[in-house]
Amino acid sequence: MNKIRNTKTEIRFPLIIAIAVVAGIFIGATMLEPKSSLHGITGSIAKFKDVILSIDKNYVDEVDALRLVDDAIVEMLRELDPHSTYIPSEEVERLNAQLRGTYEGIGIQFDILRDTVYVIRVLEGGPSKTIGLQSGDKVIQVEGEIIAGTGITNKGVTDRLLGQAGSEVTITIIRENEEIDYTIRRGTIPQRSVEASYMIKNETGYIKITRFGSKTYDEFKSALSEMLEKGMTKLILDLQGNPGGLMSAAEDISDELITGKKLIVSQKSVHDRYNSSYYARKEGIFESGPVIVLVDEYSASASEIVAGALQDHDRALIVGRRSFGKGLVQMPISLNDRSELRLTIARYYTPSGRSIQKPYNNGEDYYSDISSRYDHGEFFHADSIKFEDSLKFETAKGRTIYGGGGIMPDYFVPYDTAMQTAYYRALINKRAVREYSFNYFLANREELENMQFDDFLNSFVISDEMLQNIIVIGEELGIAFNKTEFQYSLPLLKGFVKADIASFVWAENGYYPVFNPVSNEIYNRALELFDEAALLAEAY
Repeated sequence: MNKIRNTKTEIRFPLIIAIAVVAGIFIGATMLEPKSSLHGITGSIAKFKDVILSIDKNYVDEVDALRLVDDAIVEMLRELDPHSTYIPSEEVERLNAQLRGTYEGIGIQFDILRDTVYVIRVLEGGPSKTIGLQSGDKVIQVEGEIIAGTGITNKGVTDRLLGQAGSEVTITIIRENEEIDYTIRRGTIPQRSVEASYMIKNETGYIKITRFGSKTYDEFKSALSEMLEKGMTKLILDLQGNPGGLMSAAEDISDELITGKKLIVSQKSVHDRYNSSYYARKEGIFESGPVIVLVDEYSASASEIVAGALQDHDRALIVGRRSFGKGLVQMPISLNDRSELRLTIARYYTPSGRSIQKPYNNGEDYYSDISSRYDHGEFFHADSIKFEDSLKFETAKGRTIYGGGGIMPDYFVPYDTAMQTAYYRALINKRAVREYSFNYFLANREELENMQFDDFLNSFVISDEMLQNIIVIGEELGIAFNKTEFQYSLPLLKGFVKADIASFVWAENGYYPVFNPVSNEIYNRALELFDEAALLAEAY
């Protein structure tokens, strides 16, 4: 078989779908706990007030003064740094919910397949579970408004289903060709940030953290405790794609793994009131075993606090690719119309003194940095990464590390696009695989739900008949079958289908044990490095 060569555009596809991850980083992902007071009124503020009032009273055409103020705030903050941001009032609750670890809604996970909204999972303890919604239900109306076949987006669905706890929403669903109306009283729904935790082998545990929120540490410690009871002696902490969150969560998780009263992170500002240092203060439950931390170019801020502290103290081996490089601390300030200013008030530093904030003098270069790394080969070759000698630091045991732009891993893992053919990506992007996997789950639900996960993991096989059905769905969605690319991507495709089916039964604790060995090159490299991590742990 001839080797498939992806075009540059095809290879860059994963960068395009990662834009949402970067967006999470730029809205201020290393946060202090909220403050609500504004300080002082200056002559400059009075001048601005005079200008906006003059425009409102005297301008030749009608103007939206409130919009002008919002625009002025955005432009003003743009002169400061990339992470000082203004959040409109309608966005504040959604963003804060991610940090709070809860949201207010009806308690379902949904997906849109062929312009139809499907209930994918009904969350335990939520109002939809109590009232009787089921996986596979098709939501066709919300408050009498038809949403099926209208081109509705994910945001359109969430805007209609989310709302204040205690409020009600009426939906119409189709189940087995029968229309059923439900009136659901919204509730407060937990939103986990420890997405998965499981034993990989007899002694190796895995924890995946997607964001650092107010409940992340409790979730992390609970997962750690459960795996220690199962005999865990080695830990993989997966922070890939984690854009950050609350500093306090990152500090507490680091403290759980670091011995003594060692420095975890410090922050410095021209304002003395924001200067502080955080030290380990308690005895953790896993302070001695080998630890490997996984990072990539989308691991930012709070993720970098954890990785930086563990690396500087030689407590963990860092594996993956250079992290994002966000070392600025934001403080949320509530404004009088419930909008929010997230203002950079300090820089944070790792225990060795590293500032890992990448340069931001040129705004355009800052925002395109990930693409630039890709273009000059950093995703594929460690020697493409250049650090100045002035940014050289040492760990507690004398290993060389660098500041000035993210956490450079101890072991670099190149980005692998080998099996990601254009045909495979089309099946994923146009939801052909998702549609097939969900339909398979619905048709075989009883058998799957009665199966033990280990049996599924070890014996469930994606058959040729299943693959043919995916090809047919793809053709129905306008994806022309490409036999060569299909064969080339086959291992990846089988792994993705199996992981997707597992996720409908066992959620993320079903997805990642299937997906990681097939598709996560950083994870697979980490498993080979525990001898090195063990030497680090012994010397710690």
